Amino acid sequence: MSKTIKRIGVLTSGGDAPGMNAAIRSVVRTCAYHNIECVGIYRGYQGMIEGDFKEMGPRSVNNIVNKGGTILKSARSREFMTPEGRQKAFANIQKAGIDSIVVIGGDGSFTGAEVFHSEFGIPIMGIPGTIDNDIYGTSFTLGYDTALNTVVEVIDKIRDTASSHNRLFFVEVMGRDAGHIALNAGIGAGAEEILIPEENLGLDRLLESLKKSKASGKSSSIVVIAEGDSIGKNVFELKDYVEENLPEYDVRVSVLGHMQRGGAPTCFDRVLASRLGVKAVESLIEGKSNYMVGILGDKITLTPIEQAIKGNSEIDRELLKVADIMST
Repeated sequence: MSKTIKRIGVLTSGGDAPGMNAAIRSVVRTCAYHNIECVGIYRGYQGMIEGDFKEMGPRSVNNIVNKGGTILKSARSREFMTPEGRQKAFANIQKAGIDSIVVIGGDGSFTGAEVFHSEFGIPIMGIPGTIDNDIYGTSFTLGYDTALNTVVEVIDKIRDTASSHNRLFFVEVMGRDAGHIALNAGIGAGAEEILIPEENLGLDRLLESLKKSKASGKSSSIVVIAEGDSIGKNVFELKDYVEENLPEYDVRVSVLGHMQRGGAPTCFDRVLASRLGVKAVESLIEGKSNYMVGILGDKITLTPIEQAIKGNSEIDRELLKVADIMST
């Protein structure tokens, strides 16, 4: 074991995601297993600036593996974006004797971690936690599987009322820059069309598809829309456009919003969080730094944080084909 790592800080930053608590638990207990002290940093980088720290041991993370959100809280920190803010954070880290940090969050959180590492040399390890699944270097981010299951469950319920009233529902899901949730949940819930940022379906094709659905005997339809869809209209403008051009449709809109971030994590997210937490701590012990821990082909891997930030998480083209076939 490296003698340089004696006290690891752990924080969650950016948007919360189911599985973050399971990852915190894993980091804390892996530290205990290796006789390393662990410190919880509350409210992300803002808490680091304000010295909002708390000692954490194995019993302090009892009964959190099944909880959504994050017990360490999360906050946006404009101050951390300034050299003065980061200097304050570093002074507090030094004062607390923290010699390395595990950051659980998305690309914004990793960007802050990389800058902090480059300026002060603090060993950093990242764990990807975001429901959008939009980080390069991992097939799955924490919270993504849970969000998918939440969305599918809700769409199943919406379909019940859509069928009862012969309605067309536009269901907007999260995914400003990535359509992973919309694509996978759309297929899983049997959506007639799926609109995502990566593909410009076009208004004409959407109308044509809806006309075909009507002609084929479908009395109701579900269209899943990622909030960052490239079709050029927000979901309410899209509703108005369809009603103007296809008056036979009674259109309703359902924006799922932040419910997608909540709820107990699935077994998949709990196990993934546990694996990533162990790898993050043991990688720091081995002297590695400035990496993101991820999963590729069921193997836990390390990707340089710079690549994780700058790389593109591409949509699965095969899934696009599957979605097209399933909407027939």
